[in-house]
Amino acid sequence: MSPYRKEISPVIWKDNSLYLLDQRRLPEEERFLRIRTLDELIESIKNMTVRGAPAIGIAGAYGILLYVKKFRGKKGEFIKGLHAVAEKIKKARPTAVNLSWAVERMMNLVEDSNSLEEIKKRLEEEAKKIHEEDMRANRKIGEYGEKLIKDGWTILTHCNAGALATGGYGTALGVIRRCVEKGKNIKVFACETRPLLQGARLTAWELKREGIEVKIITDSSAGFLMKNGLINAVIVGADRIALNGDFANKIGTYALAALAKENRIPFYVAAPSSTFDLRLKDGSGIPIEERN
Repeated sequence: MSPYRKEISPVIWKDNSLYLLDQRRLPEEERFLRIRTLDELIESIKNMTVRGAPAIGIAGAYGILLYVKKFRGKKGEFIKGLHAVAEKIKKARPTAVNLSWAVERMMNLVEDSNSLEEIKKRLEEEAKKIHEEDMRANRKIGEYGEKLIKDGWTILTHCNAGALATGGYGTALGVIRRCVEKGKNIKVFACETRPLLQGARLTAWELKREGIEVKIITDSSAGFLMKNGLINAVIVGADRIALNGDFANKIGTYALAALAKENRIPFYVAAPSSTFDLRLKDGSGIPIEERN
């Protein structure tokens, strides 16, 4: 269990320090890393110590504070350095738009008319606000999504869109949590989500931790289960959503969407407004991250 909060929170700002739950070690070990420098933060985003579009965005906002808290110098130097830091953070992960959204939101507060101390104060307030807003948004997503799910349904989810991927509570898993809170009898199938097993390692860990019934399936089993009437709905998260509704999520999501359509099963995407990129008319403009 986390020594900082009872609820799962992968990103914590405490005593002017950033702590990240090392998701590479789950489910075997629940360990927080203290992030002291910008380079440590960027490496943590790249190596998926912290992952999930909303959580990455929150971490990016706090990354700005790492620079703010350590800076000693004049205002002009501060602003110049801040812009460089912002660009470096934004490039850490290409697909999840929440990262650039959060950093740009922070940078919009930097005005030449304000004193250095005022800028620093506003940046810290904004980073905390971004975190708190995401947690509230997740609960609202859960409230709206719960109304779409019937008692007794079995839900299929892919990758991890739970508390681990957000500021807390979760998007896709937030809907499932809300259903359980409302007394609905909900079961969950979690795809393994190859190659890094976010479903098997993270989603299953989260749900089991809260006593929600979950079974892990191989990614290739989904179509068989749908065809045999064992799945009533699919709920996933998203890394970026274009103007026309096209969205990017973990590799394998497209196949699930096609299978759901073939078997006339509702397919839902649960995501906060920070995941929308209205500058892109469709999904063809979404940058796709490729890994080894």
